Amino acid sequence: MYDGHMNKSQLMFLQLFPYVAILLFVIANGTTYWFVFQHYNQPYPVGVLKVSVLDIGQGDAILVQGPTGKTMLVDAGPDKSVLAGLGTELGPLKRSIDMIVETHPDSDHITGFKYVLQNYSVTQFMTSGIPASTTIAMQIEGAVKSAPSIQQIIARRGMRIDLGGGAYADVLYPDRDMSRETVTNDGSITMRVVYGNNSFMLTGDLPSPIEGWLIKLDEKDGELKTDVLKAGHHGSKYSTSSEWLKALSPSVVAISVGKENTYGHPAPETLTRIEGQGSKIIETENVGTIDFVSDGKVITEHSVR
Repeated sequence: MYDGHMNKSQLMFLQLFPYVAILLFVIANGTTYWFVFQHYNQPYPVGVLKVSVLDIGQGDAILVQGPTGKTMLVDAGPDKSVLAGLGTELGPLKRSIDMIVETHPDSDHITGFKYVLQNYSVTQFMTSGIPASTTIAMQIEGAVKSAPSIQQIIARRGMRIDLGGGAYADVLYPDRDMSRETVTNDGSITMRVVYGNNSFMLTGDLPSPIEGWLIKLDEKDGELKTDVLKAGHHGSKYSTSSEWLKALSPSVVAISVGKENTYGHPAPETLTRIEGQGSKIIETENVGTIDFVSDGKVITEHSVR
């Protein structure tokens, strides 16, 4: 029965309680920090190339992580949703990207760069050289110019981007000056990412006539053969021609597209052409972010919602 007085044990407990509470708080938060740190800051798996087609709705954003951890972001989607994709793929502790590539200045490919530049330090910025003519394109151009630490590069056929560990990306297009180009899709940077025996073709919104031009330039050397093709222009009927598919002979065609978009992407005609080639089709609208991982010999894939 409590008589209004405390014994020594009770008094000691009350005196020590604040310290015990602080200790428990520190342990709990330390455990949480350790879990987050371990989950997101694991050493990058040496010897692996990872190409992630991010689920950013109706647009393009593709993150390439080289075998030694070098990073290249090709396009950034129509809004800030690219940040969620980068957070998942890179973790919250990594705040730098080695290169960002603006394939062409359409808003569904570049708007996300506004937020990337605000949240990540960037070393290099590659563009096709098409003049900025929209508000968002001029904003991004201004943000890059105001950051003297960012090296600006105009893409040209023949350039090779070192992704570390023997992986690289070859620029196939543009092969000419794009400073007077007004049809933005016609200037889309196209690059072939290679690691060992595996390859990926990234095409922006490249239309079929330019696909045909690249076939004339490269097919004779067999340099277009590709394991994974990122379909041009979100599966538009004006891209990913039968001739292009035959020249590349991809095992998988990934389509970055928004659910129930107003453009009707991917077009039924395009899907029929891809199926006719015997390639597997995988769409972000159905599975979310698509991760392709290569050890230089075999590519594995899985999706991330």
